[in-house]
This record gives sequence, structure tokens and C-alpha cells, in this order.
Amino acid sequence: MQEKFKVEFLKEVFDFLDQLDEKARDKILFNIDKSKVKDDNKLFKKLNSDIWEFRTLFNKKQYRLFAFWDKSDNKVTIVIATHGIIKKTQKTPKKEINKATEIMNKYFNEKK
Repeated sequence: MQEKFKVEFLKEVFDFLDQLDEKARDKILFNIDKSKVKDDNKLFKKLNSDIWEFRTLFNKKQYRLFAFWDKSDNKVTIVIATHGIIKKTQKTPKKEINKATEIMNKYFNEKK
């Protein structure tokens, strides 16, 4: 199967993944790879017009990596993962979505 997009991690994602145990980290990375080739809302879900989340349920914990699309290169579509959280409630915290939006805005401003 052909990948629909590439994924790039910002430093904060690496910091988040480094805090997790190896099995949880492997499951998150497995689900991200799976979402590149398969459309599945359980793995990669749109939160608003700009922000998406990679979703992983592992050992009764909800892991989320926030992300946005960079389609400025006409050849390769890139999804930029901004940061991660372990969710404790059903609702996604608005402050995390806002944080991802701020990172996205900064990313595109610096890219200009």
C-alpha cells in the first residue's frame, strides 16, 4: 500500500515519547504508520479545520499526538506532529488544541 503522507515529529513529540515505556511508544508508532496507508478515525481524527490527532489506546490509556497538515510541497504531503498527551477524560482539552494551533502558526510563519 502506498503512503498518503509523511509524518515529521517536532522536538516536543520526541520528549513525550521518551517518557513512555517501550511498549506504549511502539504501539503509538505502529498506529501512526498504519494511519499513513489506511483511513481510520480511530487512528487519525480531525479535531477542527486545522488540527488533527493521532490516537492510540494502549493498556487502558488514551495517547494523543496533535498534528497539522503541510501541503505546501506539491510532491509530498507532510503531517507535522506537534506534541502529545495522555488523555484522562473523553473530551480533548481545548488548551491542547490551542497549543497545536499556535505551533502550526509559528511553523508556517517561519517557513515563509
